[in-house]
Amino acid sequence: MRLAAGVRRGQSAPMTATPASPPPRTGARLLMDQLLIHGADRAFCVPGESYLALIDAAFSARNRFRLINARHEAGAAHMAAADAALTGRPGICMVTRGPGATHASVGVHAAMQDQVPLLLLVGQVPRASMGRLAFQEVDYAAMFAPLAKWAAQIDDPARIPELVSRAFRVAMSGRPGPVVLALPEDMLRESAAIPDAPPATPATPRADPALLARACAMLARAERPLIVAGGTGWSDAACAALARLAEGACLPVAASFRRQDLIDHHSPAYVGDLGTSADPALVRALAEADCIFALGAQLSDIATQGYATLPPPRIAARLIHLHVDPDMLGRVYAPDLAIPGAPGPAAEALAGMEVPGRDRRAGWARDLRAARMADALPPGQEAGTLDLGLCMAHLREVLPRDAIVVQDAGNHNGWVQRYLSFARPGRQLASTCGAMGYALPAALAASLRHPERTIVAMLGDGGFMMSLGELAATLAEGARPVLLVVDNAGYGTIRMHQSRDFPGRAHAVALANPPLEEVAAAMGAHAERVRETEAFAPALARARAAGRAAVLVLETAPEQLSVRSSA
Repeated sequence: MRLAAGVRRGQSAPMTATPASPPPRTGARLLMDQLLIHGADRAFCVPGESYLALIDAAFSARNRFRLINARHEAGAAHMAAADAALTGRPGICMVTRGPGATHASVGVHAAMQDQVPLLLLVGQVPRASMGRLAFQEVDYAAMFAPLAKWAAQIDDPARIPELVSRAFRVAMSGRPGPVVLALPEDMLRESAAIPDAPPATPATPRADPALLARACAMLARAERPLIVAGGTGWSDAACAALARLAEGACLPVAASFRRQDLIDHHSPAYVGDLGTSADPALVRALAEADCIFALGAQLSDIATQGYATLPPPRIAARLIHLHVDPDMLGRVYAPDLAIPGAPGPAAEALAGMEVPGRDRRAGWARDLRAARMADALPPGQEAGTLDLGLCMAHLREVLPRDAIVVQDAGNHNGWVQRYLSFARPGRQLASTCGAMGYALPAALAASLRHPERTIVAMLGDGGFMMSLGELAATLAEGARPVLLVVDNAGYGTIRMHQSRDFPGRAHAVALANPPLEEVAAAMGAHAERVRETEAFAPALARARAAGRAAVLVLETAPEQLSVRSSA
C-alpha cells in the first residue's frame, strides 16, 4: 500500500479539510444576502403580505439596505428604473402579488423600452395553492414574458443564489432591461443550507476595431454625414469622447429621443434632437444626409417621423448602425455596415481614430449648428402671459452643470427639449415610452441618489395627478426636487392629435383640476402658482431655497398645444 506523502508507516493520514457547510438561512434571508452581494443598497416598494418575510429580512439589513415606501406600485417601479438609469446597476422594486404586480407592469414596460436594468420581485401565493385560482394568483412568467427580458418563479430556496445571480446578469447584459422573479411566500420562509453565488458579471459586446475603422472610412468619404447618438450605458468619459470625435472631424451629432445628455449642447457639433418636437430643419437634414451613423440609437418611428423621413428597409444614405443588441441590427433598416457593440466604449475607441476630409464637411456642419442655435432662441412674449420658452431660457442660465432634469410624458416637454441645454455630469432623466406619471417618482429617486444635486422635474397636470401620491412619499423621504407642473387644464398631447385629425372636435381631454398648488401645500410642499413670465424667476429661486420638495404650477393656455403649434 502506498502511503500519502509525508506520512510514515504506523502513522494515520491527516484528515482532508472540507469546506464548512453554510448555516441554514430562510429564503428571504438568502435573497437579501444576494442583493447585498450584488451591491444593491435600496429598494422601492409597496409592502404586501405575500412577501412579509423579505420585508423582515430587509429590516435586519437596514443599516446597509434602505426600503423606500412608495404610494403606488407604478411609482415604485418608476423609482427603481430611474435609479437604475443613474447608476447603471439594476434598480430593485418589490411588490405584492396580483394587483401589486399588474400596477408595477407599467414600470417594467418602460424599463424595457428605456433599456435600463430593473429587478422586480413579486410576492406569490404559497406553492400548495398554485393552480387553484388562489387569492390574487397570477402566472407571472407568462404575464411578464412579452414585457421583460426574463421572468421566472423561484420554487426552491436552495436555488435563490443561482437565480438571483442570473437575474442580475440578464438585466445588465447586452441590451439592458427588466427581469421579474416571483417569490412564493412559503418559499421565502423555508430554509436551505446553500452558499452564496458570486456577483454576476454582465456580458456586453465590444465593437470590433476593424469595423470601427471601416465606419471612419465611410464617414470620411461623406459630404453630409450625421451621427445619431442614443442608447444607454454611456459614461461621462464616453460622452466627452463623442464630443472630441465630432468636433475634431467636423461630424454633426443629433441626439435621439430623450438622449440629449449624450453630448454637451455647447459643443459646435451638437445640432439638436430627433424627438417629438424636432426642428423641421433637422428632420430635413436627416433626409438629406449621405451617411448616417446610428451610434447606439434606433432609427425609431419618433426619430423618422413615423418612418416617413427614411422609408424602410433601404435608405438612400449610407447607413452605419452600431448597437449593443445584435438583434437590433437590420431589424428595421438594412445597414451598409452593422457593428455589434456598446456605444460608450465604441465612442471612446472612435475618438482615437482619424476621419479625414474635415474641410469637405465644414459647411454642412456649420449650417446645421446655425439652425440649432436659431431654434433654441425663444420667441418674444405676449404681455401678461406665461411664456414657457422664456422660462426654460432662464432655467438654462441658472441650473448648475450637474443638475438632473426629469421629464414626464406630454407636449410640455417640447419646451425642455428645444430650449434647455444639457451637459455631463448633468443628466436628462426621461422615459422613452411615454408613460404618464413617471417624472414625480423618478425625481424622488434622483433626489435620494444625489441629494447634493439640483433636481428639476417637468410634468403636466395630467401626469402630476396620476402620481400625486408620490409627492407624499417624496416629502416623507426628505427628497427635495423642484417640480414644474404645466397646468393647461387638459391632456394637451391628445388634444393636439385631435386638432390635427378631427379639427374642432376636441373631446374627453379637458381636466377639471383642483388648485394644484393648494393640494401640494396641504401635503407639506413649498407650492406656488405662476401666471406670468416675470414671476417665474423669483418663484424658482424661492422653490430652490425652500429646503424641501417644491411645486411650481405654471398656468398656460389650453390653446398652446405644443412648442410648435397652437389651436
